[in-house]
Order: sequence, then C-alpha cells, then structure tokens
Amino acid sequence: MTVPGSPLSMNTIASHLDSLAKPPGSLGQLERLAGELCRIQGTLQPRSTPRRMVLFAGDHGVVAERVTTWPSAITEIMLQTIAAGKAACNALAQSSATPLALFDVGSLEGGQRNENHPLINRSHWIRAGTRNLAVEAALTRDEFRRAVEVGRLIASEAVIEGVEIFAGGEMGIGNTTPAACLTALICGAKTDSVVGRGAGASDEILNRKRQVVDQAVSRVEPLFACDPEEALAAVSGLEIAAIAGFYAEASKRGKVVVLDGFITTAAALIAETLWPGSRKNFIAAHRSVEPGHAIALDHLGLTPFLEWNLRLGEGTGALLLMPLLDAAAMMVTRMATLADLQSLVPRQLDPHQDSHPG
Repeated sequence: MTVPGSPLSMNTIASHLDSLAKPPGSLGQLERLAGELCRIQGTLQPRSTPRRMVLFAGDHGVVAERVTTWPSAITEIMLQTIAAGKAACNALAQSSATPLALFDVGSLEGGQRNENHPLINRSHWIRAGTRNLAVEAALTRDEFRRAVEVGRLIASEAVIEGVEIFAGGEMGIGNTTPAACLTALICGAKTDSVVGRGAGASDEILNRKRQVVDQAVSRVEPLFACDPEEALAAVSGLEIAAIAGFYAEASKRGKVVVLDGFITTAAALIAETLWPGSRKNFIAAHRSVEPGHAIALDHLGLTPFLEWNLRLGEGTGALLLMPLLDAAAMMVTRMATLADLQSLVPRQLDPHQDSHPG
C-alpha cells in the first residue's frame, strides 16, 4: 500500500501496471498516462477528480503592430461568449465534467466591468492590456509579479477546495506573439522557428510577426542573462504570467498540472525558469500546430499525449485529455491483477500445475 503524495519509484509503478490483467504495455499511451498520474500523486490509487479548468484573459498592445488577423475587440466578444457557456471550451468542459472558471486579469474592457459581474470574475484585474512589446516593455516587474500572484492565489484556493487536477487556459487576441518571444528567449531558439500563424495569419502578417518577435527578443536578450524576471516581464502577457503563477503554485502543492497549447506552455516555461522544478508535475495534453510549441515542450522534457492539429487555445486541448485521465485512473484502480486471476484458471489450463497425478 502506498501513501498518497509520498515518492513512488517508476519501477514500482511499472511493476503494478504490468501486474494488471493484460499483456504488459498493451494499453500503450494510456499506461504512460496512468504512470504519470501515479508518479505525481505518489499513489497506486490515483484520482482524476476533482479537477478544474481556469481560464485567464488579457489583451496585448502588440496587436497594434498588425501581428494578427483579429482586432482586440474579439477578446471581449469571446469573454462574453465563454461567460454565456457557448464557446468551444464550455462544450468540452461540459462533455468532460470539468468545472470551468474565468478570470479577467487584463482585458481592455475589464476596467469598466462590474467587479461583481455574475459570469466574468474581474476581481483580480490589473490593467487594460499590456504595452506594445515591439517598442517597450509589455509589463513592469511589479505588474508581472501581481499577475503571477493572482495565479498563485487562485491555485491555492483550489487546493484548499480539494482540487487534484489543475488545468489552465487563456483568451487574449495577439497572445501567440508574446508566447513566441518567451519561447525564443527561454529556449534559446531562433525567432523564425517559434513564430506560427496563430489564428490564421496571412503571409504578410506572418512576416510582420516574425519581425516583431525578432526585434523584441533582440532587445531583451542581454537583460535575460542577468535579470530573467525583468526580461520575461518585458515580453509577457498578464494572462500568461497569471497562468505561470497558477502552474507553479499547483505544482509546488504536489498537484497534477495539465498543460494546454502554445501559450500555456510558454507560461510553463516561465514557471520552470523562475521556480525550477515546477515541471515535475506537468503533463502535456497535446502538441499544437504552432511550431514553437514543440520547441517549448522539448525544452521542458515533456512528451504530449495528443497529436490532433489543435490551435484554438481556451484550454481545449487540456479538456480533451480529461476523459483519458479518467480512463487511466480507472485502469489502475479497477482492473484485476494477474494474481487475482490465478484462482479462476481451471486446473487443467494452469501451466504451473503438477503434471503428474497424485
């Protein structure tokens, strides 16, 4: 018997999975997912519930540089859509029985929104979007820290409420640009290799986006070596910083953290950079079509479970993994073992029986 939360060797986990009533390894990636649950939770009785998807929203000044097809006004439209329960994340959250919470930490409209809005929580709103990272620091150190602390607070509250599985999502037009900057900066990757089309950018927009990312990373790269926090703040987003804090705190508390796509994985890079060891409790739900996502996952040493060409965000990839977490937990806790079957094997079929009648 194991004590939840205590270290559990991979050999112990592998032996238990191999002892189940199936050929060893025959459930493939589901066994790997089950092994991750057991390892992080420190038990051979893993749980996939209670769980929670927390979406963080924020706008980005870099949209002024024409790095996206969509105007910033879409952020507010989507926040209202999510609040009304009509977005993709709502459908997937409902289908996977995953409670979803929405926090506005930095949308352009958040300052005018009633703090007691019944559907959009803006109690932690910091400012009306970031500054234009192409020409100046997107966030000050203080603003960055405030956003991180919002994420930490929300994670801490969820731990107190008994949540075991933590997932983060985002909403913010233009946020693949700061995600590309963060990935290039932290992973030491060439800027061209981390910039993708986001929500369907044209060739012209893609080229401009590459120029902006290269310009911003070149400006803050010297600072990163001596003051990583200041440098990361300069090319981050409010929602990205909040997710970083959310991930770091949940991992620190020993909880399972399910990563979504490119933007949330950029937040995971921040967490691991500023609070080393955070990644030990991360599970990568999927690998998106954004080229920088694969680079970020490789840097974190994470192998994703789904390859579905996703690029929506909103936590949708992480939500798609939830039923598989349920299946993995049920496999470990409900399946009979080969030893259990021995008593059911007819004596004449038992390969270990004495072949000589007594």
